[in-house]
Amino acid sequence: MDAQLIARWQFGITTVYHFLFVPITIALSMLVAVLQTIWYKTSNDGYLKLTKFFGNLFLINFALGVVTGIVQEFQFGMNWSEYSRFVGDIFGAPLALEALLAFFMESTFIGLWIFGWDKLPKLAHLACMYLTAIGTMVSAVFILAANSWMQNPVGAKYNPVTRRAELTDFGALFTNPVFKATIFHQLAASYMVAGALVAAIAFWHLSRVARGRRTSQLSDAVEVEEARTWRWATKFGAWVLIIAGLGIVVSGDYQGKVMTDAQPMKMAAAEGAYQETSDFSILTIGTLDGSEEVFAIKVPGMLGYLGNGKWGSTIKGIDDLKNVNLNQYTYRRKDGTQTELQSSYQQVLRSHVAKDGVKLEPNIPVSYWTFRIMITLGMIAILAGLVMLVWLAKDRNPGHRRWLSVVLVLIPLMPLFANSFGWIFTEMGRQPWIVAGVLPTLSAVSPGVSAGTVLFSTILYTVLYGVLAVVEVGLFWKYMKKGLPDVAQADSDQDEDAPLSYAY
Repeated sequence: MDAQLIARWQFGITTVYHFLFVPITIALSMLVAVLQTIWYKTSNDGYLKLTKFFGNLFLINFALGVVTGIVQEFQFGMNWSEYSRFVGDIFGAPLALEALLAFFMESTFIGLWIFGWDKLPKLAHLACMYLTAIGTMVSAVFILAANSWMQNPVGAKYNPVTRRAELTDFGALFTNPVFKATIFHQLAASYMVAGALVAAIAFWHLSRVARGRRTSQLSDAVEVEEARTWRWATKFGAWVLIIAGLGIVVSGDYQGKVMTDAQPMKMAAAEGAYQETSDFSILTIGTLDGSEEVFAIKVPGMLGYLGNGKWGSTIKGIDDLKNVNLNQYTYRRKDGTQTELQSSYQQVLRSHVAKDGVKLEPNIPVSYWTFRIMITLGMIAILAGLVMLVWLAKDRNPGHRRWLSVVLVLIPLMPLFANSFGWIFTEMGRQPWIVAGVLPTLSAVSPGVSAGTVLFSTILYTVLYGVLAVVEVGLFWKYMKKGLPDVAQADSDQDEDAPLSYAY
């Protein structure tokens, strides 16, 4: 058994699992804040019910996201001590700020929001949810800044005395082109997930209430009010999904060009292009080793636009890039330049590459297919949002059908899994580097940890996360089925001595 390989699997399993909670937390917190704002402005109980309903789902997701996220940072010390030693001064700064600033902000204000319903003034209580939502985004900023640095290590240099990378420009972490492209892409992707979740759940409840009847055909006042509330929520979620989807397209286009500049090998791997090309492959079937094309459907010239911004221009192929890197024992960006850290570490890197026999290309099939699965799932999710809006046109409501329930379960899963496949592509496409062009993943693993130890902890985490998955789904399903809660507005401004009460 290979300790490095098992450690990579462990990090992949736990990270992909943890990331199922992250997009929902980032975006649903803001959507709940928006719902509560509308209630604050209109005093309409329907928006208060929606605020509490989706706020409850947010809390379940937030709690399990915190539990699963703790393991991530432990792994850097347990399995990746050489990586931690080498880049600790740089990578540790944004992680520490994330924990001390963003997580503290999230935890404090979510607590005030939970216990402050009947105690805090309405405006102060609303501000708590906005500050929670801002905290989740600040958390994303620091985490993505750290990850973007691993993709494009700017603002640092190598110190041969300490044999470590040292930060020379903290601000460069946040002006890193990879970070600027990633943060907008990830935020848009998170809002796609939350929008799809709100729309799908509201559409399902609407189908149970209206059962195919138009709202004007309903006679019971309670049913009419509930149908109107769920219709509004469906449209709200669908518009969030569609607008965020457009944001994904724009930010993804920008991200493709930045990726081609900083990581030309990743772009070549995403296309599965071994030779220079300008064509984008919609579907390619190759030989078993993936090195030769058997059948392909391509859009001529499109890859040049995605990578360079010019239709018909070419990108370098895997073989071209691999040969240059191998001959020079180094790593270069598209224009042949290097970051300060990459150039200052070049001599040491040569010894790593020569000694460890580093394979200077990522897993091509994984890079190729995860890139396309990400795009396909995202596009289907946007289409689902459009279908829901058309379905509700002219006062129409959905009927309650078993097949429809199954489809509605899949709608939020599509952008959620698109997020996961996007991150698998991002991380696998960076290989063989843990820090692009500087530290090979082979050289970053903890030297004193045996394969058996890593395997044991991997099995332990997988079983634990499996239990948590059952808990998450069970709680989500239980509270989702309950539907809109009963609400009784308390006038906290005139009852300062009222006891604290739990929101749910």
